[in-house]
Amino acid sequence: MRFLLTALLALLFATATVDAAEPPSYIGRYTSTLDDRRAIEQVVADFQTALKTKNLKLLSSLMLHSDIPFSSPASPQNIKKIREGFDTTATGIRAGGYYDFARFIRESKVPVEERFYNVKITQDKNVAWVMFDYEFVEDGKVYNYGIETWQMMQDLEGKWKIASVWWSTNLMPQ
Repeated sequence: MRFLLTALLALLFATATVDAAEPPSYIGRYTSTLDDRRAIEQVVADFQTALKTKNLKLLSSLMLHSDIPFSSPASPQNIKKIREGFDTTATGIRAGGYYDFARFIRESKVPVEERFYNVKITQDKNVAWVMFDYEFVEDGKVYNYGIETWQMMQDLEGKWKIASVWWSTNLMPQ
């Protein structure tokens, strides 16, 4: 009896595992063109160029609009400290993300750039995600690094625009 119960449980778990491991055939199939891929890659390249050349018009032209989510969210521990200290509604997301970033780039007295590694683009029709490892460089020195993700969409004219930017921040010892 014990053997039969063990065998039935093993069969039940084995079946559940197989079902979960085999998604429907349409999962992972995306509608994407080579032209879309190239256009998204161009946005990535233009973003890097805009930072290096401090071309804020180019940078802003890549955004869906100036008020997109653009932040490196605070950790839960830091949110807790802020809430306990002075702001009971803190979410860990700063207001003015894109504007603050553009102002920082414009006012920086030293060269800045963002280097991307392991860029992965996933696109389906008019929506795309770009994810990569990055390092942020000021005056030739890596200041911070982490992962960065962009949500992108095609606008009315069919141009790919960045709709949100989120990144983790790991500071380098200075």
